[in-house]
Amino acid sequence: MFRRSGRSRRARLLLGVAATAGLLAGGLVAPAGAAEPADEAPEVIVNGDFSTGTAPWWSTANSPVAVSDGRLCADVPAGTANAWDAIVGQSGLALTAGEGYTLSYTATSTVPVTIRANVQRATEPWTTELATAQPVGTTAERVTETFTAGADHEAAQLVFQIGGGAEALTFCVDDVSLRGGTAPPPYEPDTGSPVRVNQVGYLTHGPKGGTFVTGETGPQAWTLDSADGTRLAGGTTTPASVDTASRQHVHTFDFSAVTTPGEGYTVTVAGEKSEPFAIGDDLYASLRTDALAYFHHNRSGIEIDADIVGEQYARPAGHLGVSPNQGDNDVPCQPGVCDYRLDAAGGWYDAGDHGKYVVNGGISVAQLMSTFERTLYEENADAGPLGDGALRLPEHGNATPDILDEARWELEFLMRMQVPAGKPLAGMAHHKLHDKEWTGLPTRPDRDPQPRELHPPTTAATLNLAATAAQCARLFQVYDAGFATQCREAARTAWTAAKAHPDILADPQDGTGGGAYNDNDVRDEFYWAAAELFLTTGEDAYRQEVLRSPLHGDTDAVFPRGGMSWGSVAGLGALNLSTVPGKLSADQLTTVRGMVTEAADGYAADSARAAYGLPYAPDDGHFVWGSNSQVANNMVVLGSAHDLTGRTAYRDAVLRGMDYLLGRNALNQSYITGYGERDSRNQHHRFWANQLDPALPHPAPGSLAGGPNDAIQDPVAQAELRGCAPSMCYIDDIESWSTNEITINWNAPLAWVASYVDDLGSGAPARARCEVTYTSHRWDGGFTTQVVVKNTGALTIRPWRLDWTFADQQRVTDTWGADVRQSGPRTSAEALGWNLTLAPGGTVRFGFNGRSTGLVNDPRAFRLNDRACGTTSGR
Repeated sequence: MFRRSGRSRRARLLLGVAATAGLLAGGLVAPAGAAEPADEAPEVIVNGDFSTGTAPWWSTANSPVAVSDGRLCADVPAGTANAWDAIVGQSGLALTAGEGYTLSYTATSTVPVTIRANVQRATEPWTTELATAQPVGTTAERVTETFTAGADHEAAQLVFQIGGGAEALTFCVDDVSLRGGTAPPPYEPDTGSPVRVNQVGYLTHGPKGGTFVTGETGPQAWTLDSADGTRLAGGTTTPASVDTASRQHVHTFDFSAVTTPGEGYTVTVAGEKSEPFAIGDDLYASLRTDALAYFHHNRSGIEIDADIVGEQYARPAGHLGVSPNQGDNDVPCQPGVCDYRLDAAGGWYDAGDHGKYVVNGGISVAQLMSTFERTLYEENADAGPLGDGALRLPEHGNATPDILDEARWELEFLMRMQVPAGKPLAGMAHHKLHDKEWTGLPTRPDRDPQPRELHPPTTAATLNLAATAAQCARLFQVYDAGFATQCREAARTAWTAAKAHPDILADPQDGTGGGAYNDNDVRDEFYWAAAELFLTTGEDAYRQEVLRSPLHGDTDAVFPRGGMSWGSVAGLGALNLSTVPGKLSADQLTTVRGMVTEAADGYAADSARAAYGLPYAPDDGHFVWGSNSQVANNMVVLGSAHDLTGRTAYRDAVLRGMDYLLGRNALNQSYITGYGERDSRNQHHRFWANQLDPALPHPAPGSLAGGPNDAIQDPVAQAELRGCAPSMCYIDDIESWSTNEITINWNAPLAWVASYVDDLGSGAPARARCEVTYTSHRWDGGFTTQVVVKNTGALTIRPWRLDWTFADQQRVTDTWGADVRQSGPRTSAEALGWNLTLAPGGTVRFGFNGRSTGLVNDPRAFRLNDRACGTTSGR
């Protein structure tokens, strides 16, 4: 999802320039007396100093570009026949007829060459507004040309035609400027109603609020109306001044007191009506399922069956070596990187393209596994919707939770990316696998003809493998002991390799055909991997790695204000250390949980202050690429803190974050496909490309758009959004890859949050009618457990049954005081004839012995007759 140059529809059209040689060979000389604009004239070129990389510049496939010493440089092969056979350019330039413009740039070439610098129409007949021939040599010279535009252009292009030489050369350009015309009017998107609400709805007993955009300074009257127009509530808005992220004058309103379930509710403020929404207890079950279905849709190496996903989303398997694919089951390295080939089939396509990245797959598969692992230890979490047969995928009936089957598809790919034994850097993981060159839109995966390449191993990728494989080992040992062993061995091998090679970093210039995913600080990856290995093995060496980390105890380092991401993963380790039973001392556990709650305090405060309620307030005020995933990741921290403490402030901040994603935002936009009246449906994706080809589908329901990004790196965003306020820098256009892409690491936190919110049900504070004290004494290879169940409710329970799930390979042997039965990890204790009745305030005791081939972890999630219980530990 990084700098996907050359992918816009406009840029793709430009790659056919060579076919129009006769049209481009000549050109008009700048007219005499052309007006020269003043220095303060608007700048038309974006990133002319290349300070933010190559985007939005593009080049022909034979002349790849990279930034070198602050210049954009292209390697041109020998033997090009014409100038237009090799091109570097920028598209999406708006020109106004009759306005004067000045083009200036500095250029060099390792071999003297005469280039053509044209400002022209971006499609046939490629009409030029400026056409110049300029000798370029090894000495940099400043070139300046002026012209007057003869026609209006919404999206012209500047091209440097640099072919036609017998020898290979490197052409470099710097400080490119095109000034002139008049500044475009401020971007004004269609935002619909100024009354902004969650367009799906609000939990019955959760917070309910909205935002009203208005220039009025005094409170405004609002009403809440049912579908038939009946007024149910009313009040006045609270003026909130200017929302800095959107630059909008806004008010807020609150109707949390309304708890009557229903659909079709609207809020009207000063005569303006909101989109409709619901109030109820069961609003997010489908979102949980749809958000997780995203991963099956984007599997590589398997047919996506119509019986599972529907006819419009079905497709053949991609990248299995069936023509025109060159396949992922026998992939070579980039030239000079390695002397072997890997079977790296499977895994998930990362985003809108066909790349597969270990560092992005790592955080994504970890969050899917954590969505399931939460159900093992959180008393209010329900594993049922994640279980075998619950999700839309083919691996039903194997006695393994579906969400773990989905995770396994990626985990197997990640392990295939490990350097084989006996090879240089053995045990390390290759950073990524993708096409040699960018493919265009649309391109279904099975129709991708590009050669596939492995890119060099990196420390970051290796630690992603170590962390995820370690988590895999502890979760799969009760379902597939052999696979768990494979994961454990891969994790240990990767950790050892990373310790031996702690600073092999990804090349930031390795961004052709796929994102670079470069990361110059891997302390967070070491922290995460050590945490997962410690939780899985219980070995003190890994605990010491956690405690010695410079990040340990530093909340801001572990949980950045801007949110966790693929490049900032220490929080994944801290969240699991705080919630998964392990061998931290009481003080050490307090430190880790303190980081979680301190971070959550900050995010909750940000949410409470924000006019739109979002728990996202980056220090610099900029909304970044994939800002919606940052919002969702902050919601994961908040939800985890609520699980740990029960504080409703954290829960409420999660729900306000969901409001933001589903329409209570500056654009009145639901960023999740299929949810809300104004939902995103043209996200950047090579198969889900209905906007470009009506025969293709829109993104599947539950797909999360990247969201506002004020860096606006793609040409469509640059043409449409220039000058936008940070939270307004979004456009639902398939070509806007910097604001509207979809990725696995954005849908992964969405799936976690959707699962959490669905588990909240009514949103009312949990009132357990039971409490369980679980006390285990461990001995070599086994354990003895005593359980005390207390009825904390007002009613007698008869008969009683207590259910829980073991997280490790624990097997009950001898029992007493109850009929204890076990099926895999699922365990239940039922009353005997003499202790059927559990009176209010009364207790019942039972116990058992057991054996374990793994780490003995005490369960924390218990249900008494299908009602969640509170827990205390007797250790």
